[in-house]
Amino acid sequence: MSVRIRLLLCLLVVVPVASGCATLPGSSAGPLPQEARLHPASFVVVTVFNDPLSGSPPGSTLRGYGQAGASWISYRALAAVRGLERDYGLREASAWPIETLHVQCILFRMRPGTSRRRLLAQLGRDHRVESVQALHEFATETAAANPTSARPERDSYLPLERNLRELDVIAAQRLSRGAGVRVAIIDTGMDFQHPDLRGRVANRRDFVMNGEPTFETDIHGTEVAGVIAAVGAGVLGVAPQARLLALKACWPMRAGEARAVCDSFTLAQALEAALRARVNIINLSLAGPPDPLLARLVREALRRGVIIVGAVAAPGAKKQFPTDVEGVLAVESGEDGNGRIQRISAPGRDILTLVPGGHYDFASGSSLAAAEVSGVVALLLNGRPGLTASDVHRILIRSSRPIATSRGRLVSIDACGALAMALQRPNCHPG
Repeated sequence: MSVRIRLLLCLLVVVPVASGCATLPGSSAGPLPQEARLHPASFVVVTVFNDPLSGSPPGSTLRGYGQAGASWISYRALAAVRGLERDYGLREASAWPIETLHVQCILFRMRPGTSRRRLLAQLGRDHRVESVQALHEFATETAAANPTSARPERDSYLPLERNLRELDVIAAQRLSRGAGVRVAIIDTGMDFQHPDLRGRVANRRDFVMNGEPTFETDIHGTEVAGVIAAVGAGVLGVAPQARLLALKACWPMRAGEARAVCDSFTLAQALEAALRARVNIINLSLAGPPDPLLARLVREALRRGVIIVGAVAAPGAKKQFPTDVEGVLAVESGEDGNGRIQRISAPGRDILTLVPGGHYDFASGSSLAAAEVSGVVALLLNGRPGLTASDVHRILIRSSRPIATSRGRLVSIDACGALAMALQRPNCHPG
């Protein structure tokens, strides 16, 4: 094919790029159709090889890729997608390139009446398919609100932050406050205008609602962000000088509810964005079924030196993503533990944190425990850059201790002890 003909073909398929509220650098993502949120079982996630060296110009598409933003799509990938649609009765709902894995990721809508199990098996044998899986769902690990826990109304909230005392955070903050450490919170949106988050959220991206104003009213991400990096206007976070990246991959189960759900497609986009932003820590306060595509992205992040903190699913649940991936710091709520120092745990019940609209409230669950650990990891990385995931795991386990709380005796990490160990100091208390 001549250069002139190839150029004409490329120009014919260029479409305008739709922009959302995304402010992070890197390739844009395809929006998640509302139908995929409501009926995930009607969709499958497929990747095909995408070699940018043989690609077409940014935005190239016969349908859909321009919607996903400027990216290099190879002719081979484009032909594979159209062939899969034709041969299996699929319909592309959204797509985007995972540059980290050198693949194009497509969310396909199945034809009504199709057996998903049979389709997955057929696609798995197709030479054009790099990987295929169901569109899995994940849920944030937040307990239902405690009706006996009233929203606090007083001038000073610090006395109500029992977790800071139990973690010995105030002493640790004499040596480190997490300055310069970049933490990606892959969660719902968050109230980045909250008085306790102003100046902490460096960038934000919405992979669910395509920039709709619900981003700032989402509860769960706001709670997690407050635990990690609230600046102390009302409550104090563990690492108040850390820089946050707010990556919305989850949406509330119901309006005004903290519990939220995510899926494979949105989480993959958020993980890719975190990698391209070169964050130091990724916080995943969620859990769900093992997911091959997400596991590949997590392993790549770990290979690059990113520390990943994941919430352990509720007691009794089977092995879940992300804590099923070796190298992820699996965090459970100390109240759910067995009182022995076997895994990373932190207080997870009645944690005072932020809620949208400039307010404060209590929240519970391993989501909050994971956020506390992410904050402590930020303190460690600020004090001693270059720590690996295995270094951090060893330090957190070795410095953990039993503590007595109003909820009973539990085992927890010790921010002061961990930081002293990382800095090779006898302790972090003055004198």
